[in-house]
Amino acid sequence: MSGIAGFWVSDANVNEEDLKDNIQTMTQMLSHRGSDDRGYWTDPEIGIGLGHQRLAILDLTAQGQQPMHSVEGRYVVSLDGMVYNFAELRHELTFLGHKFRSNSIAEVMLASFSQWGLIKSVQRFDGMFAFALWDRQDRVLHLGRDRNGEKSLYYGWFKGTLLFGSELKALKAHPKFNAQINRDAMTLFLRHRHIPAPYSIYNDVYKLMPGTILSWDGIKNSPQPVPYWSLREVITTASKQPFRGSEQEAVKELDKLLQDVIKKQMVADVPVGAFLSGGIDSSTVAALMQSQSSQPINTFSIGFHEDVYNEAQYAQAIAQHLGTKHTELYISADDAMAVISKLPTIYDEPFSDPSQIPTFLAAQMAKEHVGVSLMGDGGDELFVGSDYSYDWSCNFWRVIRWIPLPLRAAIANSLMKSISDIGIASKISPSKKKDLTTFADFLGASSIERLYKRLRSRWKHPADVVINGVEPRTIYTNPEVWIQSSDLMQHLLYIDLMTDLPDNNFVKVDRACMAVGLEARMPLLDRRLMEFALRLPMSMQIRNDAGKRVLRQVLYKYVPQKLLDRPKQGFGIPIHSWLRDPLRDWAEALLDANRLKEEGFFYPEPIRQEWQTHISGKGDRGFYLWDVLMFQAWLEQNR
Repeated sequence: MSGIAGFWVSDANVNEEDLKDNIQTMTQMLSHRGSDDRGYWTDPEIGIGLGHQRLAILDLTAQGQQPMHSVEGRYVVSLDGMVYNFAELRHELTFLGHKFRSNSIAEVMLASFSQWGLIKSVQRFDGMFAFALWDRQDRVLHLGRDRNGEKSLYYGWFKGTLLFGSELKALKAHPKFNAQINRDAMTLFLRHRHIPAPYSIYNDVYKLMPGTILSWDGIKNSPQPVPYWSLREVITTASKQPFRGSEQEAVKELDKLLQDVIKKQMVADVPVGAFLSGGIDSSTVAALMQSQSSQPINTFSIGFHEDVYNEAQYAQAIAQHLGTKHTELYISADDAMAVISKLPTIYDEPFSDPSQIPTFLAAQMAKEHVGVSLMGDGGDELFVGSDYSYDWSCNFWRVIRWIPLPLRAAIANSLMKSISDIGIASKISPSKKKDLTTFADFLGASSIERLYKRLRSRWKHPADVVINGVEPRTIYTNPEVWIQSSDLMQHLLYIDLMTDLPDNNFVKVDRACMAVGLEARMPLLDRRLMEFALRLPMSMQIRNDAGKRVLRQVLYKYVPQKLLDRPKQGFGIPIHSWLRDPLRDWAEALLDANRLKEEGFFYPEPIRQEWQTHISGKGDRGFYLWDVLMFQAWLEQNR
């Protein structure tokens, strides 16, 4: 894992020293992503520059330095990430006559490009990666991102110059960057707690979509990314070719797959450990790691002094059973406050999943012991975790879809008018009014995708909060990209795999871990595991209202069931209580009405109303407020 950065200035009059200075400055902004090495490459005749900040995980020698050139000299690559099947690819390429001077992933990628071409190569790569590839022969720059979007890549055009990098701070370091805040993206942020791809917080800057490649020859205006892989097609194929075996056979096959996947993801030239929350997903990863290790593996967990958020005791019990070398850290509001000041720098754009704080603290703790940590992310989406929003959405939609939409819309409008009536409104509590408004909003949904969007939204009408903000189209509102399936649950899992997982979970983990120079790997999202899990019928995934049926049966081989069967808590923080007490002064300063008015991004009234409701104890509005607070904290640091 590393950081990549670069640019291509399309005009002919380029000063060589300026090129070198600019690429060095951009790359240095990513020094936290890898302090083991730093490399640059420029071509003043073309006006191109590539930079690489290296976190050495495989091949710790200087032979792994990037940007790296292919043997025949056609390609130059700057890579962030890991290809887990690199050993098989290297073996095949060696048989075909290629010679290797290092054990690096980048060299295997370059040889693959030379042998099979760009598209066929990336289709063979199993891993997490973002790369910039310069093709000297065709004079084309290619930007690529892995299938699931585990690694991020931003890009944008400014005055004839293409800028790109692992994080926004690299782009911002270039003199041609223009930092104009995208108010439309702000509305998406308030709704989703993150800004979904392809949008970013800045105008004219985009996130490369997962599973796509952007190619630019320096001439065409704003070319569009081209997909080399489609989750939609994978799900369609899986529905046509479902798993036909018994549940016992599914458990056996999944166990075998997990063993192989995790074995490959444990390969590193630095110590490897695992995050362990005590839940099904992280426990599975830790258990399979320990089963293949002759020494106790390192596991890490975060605890809270508030019992309702604390799972550390469960993680400790599982670690003790597995025999891992376990480390835990209990965090307080003071610990959180120390991290909050760093969040705008870590995340580069507004991001408001409160679990970003314990994730960073866990990464910081793990870095003291290991260089790589495996995670359990992806289990909920692939093996159908018992998420309330999944069940509720499917059940609610089954009831209302038989009512004609015009009739539902009329009922919803009537209900909203009743709530707005002064006489009626005076007799309804603020929380009850909010519940009725939300119900009316759900009732008017025209599809399960739009219903799910409203259920998963923080601010239900963010355009009413952001001044001059118009909410852009996303997967929730674009029928052209929806899957065609009779299984309602698949619709929701598809949306989460396409949006919440890459734009929220992966961003949270990647930024938190890379901020301390820790590589994070997510074995449950291996391509083979994904394709297998999506073929499993829902009857194998869910049983007696409990999800992850097959995954649980695998885990029970390694961990007693009694240590695992309990309600899911998630990885959050007590944000509601902290905002009323230890974080209140900090929040009050950022939410000051005059300040909001002067800055001109938010209408102060709805935000102040939520703040008063929260601090008075009449309702918990912590999550709504956290969204605004994270934007305000980001704005303060990025004025």
